[in-house]
Amino acid sequence: MATSAVGPGFLTQTTVFTQSLGASFGFVILVSIMLDIGVQLNIWRVIAISKKRAQEIANLVVPGLGNFISVLIVLGGLAFNIGNIAGAGLGFNVLFGVSAEAGALMAAAMAIAIFLVKEAGQVLDRFAQIMGLLLLLLIVYVAIISQPPLAEAALKSVAPDTVDLMAIVTLVGGTVGGYIPFAGGHRLLDAGIKGKAALNQVTHSAIWGLTVASLIRIFLFLAVLGVITQGLIPDESNPPASVFQLAAGEIGYKLFGLVLLAAAITSVIGSAYTSISFVKTFGKEVAAHQNWLIIAFITLSTVVFITIGKPINLLILAGALNGLILPITLATMIVAAHRKKIVADYRHPRWLTLFGLLVVIIMAWLGGYTLIKQLPLLLFK
Repeated sequence: MATSAVGPGFLTQTTVFTQSLGASFGFVILVSIMLDIGVQLNIWRVIAISKKRAQEIANLVVPGLGNFISVLIVLGGLAFNIGNIAGAGLGFNVLFGVSAEAGALMAAAMAIAIFLVKEAGQVLDRFAQIMGLLLLLLIVYVAIISQPPLAEAALKSVAPDTVDLMAIVTLVGGTVGGYIPFAGGHRLLDAGIKGKAALNQVTHSAIWGLTVASLIRIFLFLAVLGVITQGLIPDESNPPASVFQLAAGEIGYKLFGLVLLAAAITSVIGSAYTSISFVKTFGKEVAAHQNWLIIAFITLSTVVFITIGKPINLLILAGALNGLILPITLATMIVAAHRKKIVADYRHPRWLTLFGLLVVIIMAWLGGYTLIKQLPLLLFK
């Protein structure tokens, strides 16, 4: 879940919004973390208790709703994956100087190769863990050497100069929007971790996944803040990579290219795997060809990116779009948590229900605002 969230969109969003908001972006991060917790705990617990995938749960809530949500998730996952492929292309560009389009083709080939391995699930998990650790270590290093103004960051995190609603929607959408909150939940089902006996492990996994993603977000925010506080301006063509170049020189730049590539490929894998997991219940024929559908999904994402271009806009837009899907999926899971035919005698914590409903209301309002006011500006920029 964490490495699915911490992709190139995550890195680019954090860098771009830190540039525009400065230390006040800390407030956006704090709010998004609180909303993320309400989303993740509700969704993962319901999936584990019901022992069903999200789309199956939704169909039990309202017949046909699961199919509708599956379409939304796949479309949102495609938006994410186009951005992930774009990020992988930028990673290859940093490392070897090839064009982003050529890099995207190489990254797609690598991701597809992983799914052609017989034990793809084990390969996926191990690869994601190793690359996630590398990413965290490198970002912490750059956050330290860039010497950010920690006191100012702490103050503005609770008393910001400005609040950017678009940034909140994008961050929440980029961390637990669209397919991402189901990535871990569905992987746990596949691993046989489900039912009441597994609730503690499920809760522990959800919290740790969010903790890892949040720590990476915070340290990257501090790294970028340290760079811009020194009066340095990141390159608009690849903002996060430019931050590492300004802070740690050419070695930092190349290392970040490796990290960006790793984050992108793990996110491509996570996005494709989870998105297709939403359609595998459409029939036995679909489930039997899961890996080939994943490969087709990755291929389509690559073709769209090469055709459209604009990698930075795509990376930010993907988070915003998936933030719009979140209220629908979360509200469905909360209703399911109180249906006996779905969760039997399980009693969902009242505080978690109220917390989740609050997140639904906030994200629906923020999503509507973004859709009407800001999304067209970003799309046609």
